Amino acid sequence: MKYTQNEKILQVTEDTLIAGVDIAKESHYARAFDYRGVEYGKYLRFENNREGMTKFFKWAKDLMERHKKNKLIVGIEPTGQYWLCFAQYLKDNNIKVVLVNPFHVKRSKELDDNSPTKSDRKDPKTIAMLVKDGRYVEPIIPEGVYAELRVAMDIKDRLNKQIGMTKNQITRWLDIYFPEFNTVFSDWEGKAALITLREFPTPEKIAKKSAEEILSIWKKEVQRGVGEKRAIKLIETAKESIGKKQGIKMAEYEIKTLIEQYEFLKKQIEEVEKKIEELIVEIPGVKELLEIKGIGINTVAGFIAEVGDIEKYEHPKQIQKLGGLNLVENSSGKHKGETTISKRGRKRLRRVLFNAVMALVAKNEEFRELHKYYTTRAQNPLKKKQSLIVLCNKLIRVFYVILKKGVKYDPIKMMKDIKRPALQEAA
Repeated sequence: MKYTQNEKILQVTEDTLIAGVDIAKESHYARAFDYRGVEYGKYLRFENNREGMTKFFKWAKDLMERHKKNKLIVGIEPTGQYWLCFAQYLKDNNIKVVLVNPFHVKRSKELDDNSPTKSDRKDPKTIAMLVKDGRYVEPIIPEGVYAELRVAMDIKDRLNKQIGMTKNQITRWLDIYFPEFNTVFSDWEGKAALITLREFPTPEKIAKKSAEEILSIWKKEVQRGVGEKRAIKLIETAKESIGKKQGIKMAEYEIKTLIEQYEFLKKQIEEVEKKIEELIVEIPGVKELLEIKGIGINTVAGFIAEVGDIEKYEHPKQIQKLGGLNLVENSSGKHKGETTISKRGRKRLRRVLFNAVMALVAKNEEFRELHKYYTTRAQNPLKKKQSLIVLCNKLIRVFYVILKKGVKYDPIKMMKDIKRPALQEAA
């Protein structure tokens, strides 16, 4: 639900008990206040388990009965992953939970004692006061297929990071022990190259083999792109290699281990990508999104995994803000500062959108024309990066309408946007 700050403040009434909770890995700390900031009772320390959460619920309920409150709102700071279980517990018990910005907590904690120090008793009060003043957001916790998709994308991202590290280690190994390897193979990730590294990884091993022996091993898995000339070149290159000769036995063990890691991770990525494809087809509107030239499964899955159910949003600007793509201006008096994006949002959503727009500008005629228009128009021409950001927000609106209404992508409607003269209108 979208609320203005005034509407958020008005939700905290005389009948409301505000509980600020400082989240940690093992123990949480809570303090309770009314709508004026008057504290009720003593602070509560409770464990990050079901018994502890039940203790919190009883503590809050007792305070509500004692002070005649009929509404409870719990404010928490989203610290790492530790807040998720508590938020789910509150939601399951029909307790309103809201999030406060860690940046706001850091800035506000000096108001009481003029000290930036952090403490288990201080932070819950700071969180509760931010809630009292309407400085919070209501979390959109994905459910059903949206929750499954987010977890799947988390897994894929983690695997991609791991395989990236493994690739770097393999490249480093080649630079040390066989720097000439890529003069024979243009890419060590090719089938023949991987077979070579697996079966006879060092120049010394290769130099002892005949072209026929190498070719016979290649042909077991590869039928095209390998021949006697390639095998001869490999042997000759190995004999002239300047690669390191010391520690060669453990070097062979190292590359074997790295290749096994690489192939295992690649298989896992393929498996999770298959699961993502199975999940994504369950969501209405995905088929229509994939019909847009330049948009693939990775973009659609990445977007939906970060945003969740589109029905939870009332306007695409909410998604802009979620991704930190909303425009902010640094102006004072007669000084008009540069307009930039806030960058206070989900990094992964920004990355998904930016990468998608880069592909669209290259492959999609409408987005390419819009990009050209934004950067070359007579009034208020944009820099290339500014234009790409505007197109990111445009893509959000396109995705929002298609997912919300189930309509098809309309290229003609997209081109009408060229008439917009200003950045603010385009964004």
